[in-house]
Amino acid sequence: MVKVRIGAVVSEFNYDITHMMLELAKEHAKFLDSEITEVITVPGVFDMPLAIRKLLEKDDIDAVVTIGTVIEGATGHDEIVAQHASRKIADLALDYNKPVGLGISGPKMTRLEAHQRVDYGKRAVEAVVKMCERLK
Repeated sequence: MVKVRIGAVVSEFNYDITHMMLELAKEHAKFLDSEITEVITVPGVFDMPLAIRKLLEKDDIDAVVTIGTVIEGATGHDEIVAQHASRKIADLALDYNKPVGLGISGPKMTRLEAHQRVDYGKRAVEAVVKMCERLK
């Protein structure tokens, strides 16, 4: 029996990295006797909140993980994206009373550093499974 049914919202931006993050997250969910049962892809990290809400509204989803990477550019845009997305993601967890794991790496990160942090999706799965168990 699956312990926790997890929805995942995955950014298409930097998909070469986020795809690896998702695969690690799926493997880790299985290891924890849980499952990522639904995946929604969105254009970028900033676009995640609406998809997260859609998943949180479902009775067959116990928790959601976010998977994305925000790489530093020539401006401070990466900081704005990460800050506003993470704030709204935290608000959604409180609004729906379900864990939402922050599997987003960045900001202020190079592409190489993003590749070195592909385990963030796995960490998000670990966090939501623990939270579901502890909130029961």
